Amino acid sequence: MSIQHIKDLYNYRNLIWILAWVDFKQRYKNSVLGYFWSLLEPLLMLSILYVVFSNLMKVQVEYYQMFLLLGLIMWSFFSRSTSMSLWSIVLKSNLVQKVYFPRDILVISSCITALLMSIFESVVFILFMFVFQIPLSVYIVFLPLIILIFFFLSFGVSLALAALTVFYLDIRYIWVLVLQVGFFITPIIYPITVFPPEYRILTYNPIAQIIYLARDVTIYSKAPNLSSLIYVSVIAIVALIIGYWIFMRLEPKFAEEV
Repeated sequence: MSIQHIKDLYNYRNLIWILAWVDFKQRYKNSVLGYFWSLLEPLLMLSILYVVFSNLMKVQVEYYQMFLLLGLIMWSFFSRSTSMSLWSIVLKSNLVQKVYFPRDILVISSCITALLMSIFESVVFILFMFVFQIPLSVYIVFLPLIILIFFFLSFGVSLALAALTVFYLDIRYIWVLVLQVGFFITPIIYPITVFPPEYRILTYNPIAQIIYLARDVTIYSKAPNLSSLIYVSVIAIVALIIGYWIFMRLEPKFAEEV
């Protein structure tokens, strides 16, 4: 990505926001509960998983409800942003074929839509923080940085998926399987300590590191681990570079393929 391309994206900032907001509103159009689904969905998932893992599986984690809820919200952002972006070029083929604009705008707007949905879900998390009387620490100031890193990581993966899906529609099936496996190997519903030492390699999963960083600064009033913060930042930058390399390499043929 060149400096000029960044300037182009900035010039199209209004279009990016319009596409993201329209997509967000479309998801709740003609729905009886409307935006309330953004609050209800994490609550339903939390209720089911909390009963199963706290009572039946006997998972012992301090503030487990909050541990689980934050993990679900953050995983949902990654899952939604990549899944929505995967279709961002294909489903807007008319725009791609007839109008010139930086095509990555479509991927950015999809990721922003997913972020908006997660922000609405976070209302439930904030309410529960008050219900369980969990104090906010000064380390909460690191949360925007952690979310920004997560956004760039998701955006990098989304760029690659969006470009590859134009040429290989099978990517959609493969990615569904990847997300299903990823949900269970990422410490969302249980702590990483449930695994034997030989499987602790799963801690190198950057999404796991990001979720733990977010939990530390919000729920457990801990300073973020500096090495983890550096690690996920590097991974996010690498994902963004690779994602853009794949996207820019394939972009000239988008109009022909869609």
